[in-house]
Amino acid sequence: MAAAAATARSLSLSLPTRATRAPLLLLRLLSPRRRLPVAGLAAPAPRCFRCCSASAPARRCGALHGPGGVGRRLGGELHRRRAMANSTNSTVIAESAVAASGVDVELLPFVNDKHGGVIVEMTTPMDPQLFSSSLKVSLSKWREQGIRGVWIKLPIGLANLIQSAVEEGFWYHHAEETYLMLAYWLPATTHTLPVNATHRVGVGAFVMNDKREVLAVQEKSGVLRGLGVWKFPTGVVEPGEDINIGVVREVKEETGVDTEFVEVLAFRQSHKAFFDKSDLFFVCMLRPLSFDITRQESEIEAAQWMPVEEFAAQPFVHKHELVKYILEVGLAKVDKDYAGFSPILIKSAFTDRQSFFYMNRRDLDKAEGASDTKLNN
Repeated sequence: MAAAAATARSLSLSLPTRATRAPLLLLRLLSPRRRLPVAGLAAPAPRCFRCCSASAPARRCGALHGPGGVGRRLGGELHRRRAMANSTNSTVIAESAVAASGVDVELLPFVNDKHGGVIVEMTTPMDPQLFSSSLKVSLSKWREQGIRGVWIKLPIGLANLIQSAVEEGFWYHHAEETYLMLAYWLPATTHTLPVNATHRVGVGAFVMNDKREVLAVQEKSGVLRGLGVWKFPTGVVEPGEDINIGVVREVKEETGVDTEFVEVLAFRQSHKAFFDKSDLFFVCMLRPLSFDITRQESEIEAAQWMPVEEFAAQPFVHKHELVKYILEVGLAKVDKDYAGFSPILIKSAFTDRQSFFYMNRRDLDKAEGASDTKLNN
């Protein structure tokens, strides 16, 4: 009798109580079902969570999403609508499960943006199943409130939460070194969320001394490596860096020469330049403040002050129109009073931050002076 009582007590301790069963039931209802392979039976064919049903064969998914498949030609809008429908169904199930269990699932932490959306910035670790549950309930609540866009910022340390968000219909918007930004559109309409940044900003420097020598470099890497071609110093503006600051920095890094920014002489726009991004390249006139050269060991093979006639005589200059026009516009600035664009620091009505407005100030002043003269007459 004592042994039987002890056994009964141990069984009662091992069985979950009603209070502990509720959260477990909720997580099972909210998490995707996973089939375990059975010996002697083939494992279920993998399928795409975006659009394929459980009965859809894998070859259908491959035809839709494989290279050149129909789905790729249709674009992402069809997938987004299907994912949104699946997400709507899952949030309905989530609400029912929460109501039946009596367990409180908190909304994800968020702030409202200025365009009728919300931004979720995850900073602390979270169990993926709990995150999935909170996300479902949050989406349901935000849909009721008329929220449109939803942004989730996941640091690289919380990459284990990505799958749960994607399964709810979120898509990758952009990524940086330390985080991934995902986006979702709640209304049953085509989304109007802004796309990721489309352009990279590059700069090139035209620097000439009093001897009519231009500052020129040969690069250690890239398409011109080992060809003996002399070119103008170039580089890429860093995030948050102004053009007039970035070009001075690039010249200093590559050649050791100190310079003063004068004007933007011209710019070029090109497409599919870097990871399919477009490119804006600004040609800048700089005035040298020092003349001793210390080349950048890691990137520059050679650097020198080069007679402009010798620079212009290179076959590369005649074949490459961009370099030819940089030389022409630079000499026009030196010899023919060509007017470029100089930076004017301006204020905004929408923010306390100031920014640079590049304009032909010389001709504007002339035009304003002519207008004043006409008015006075």
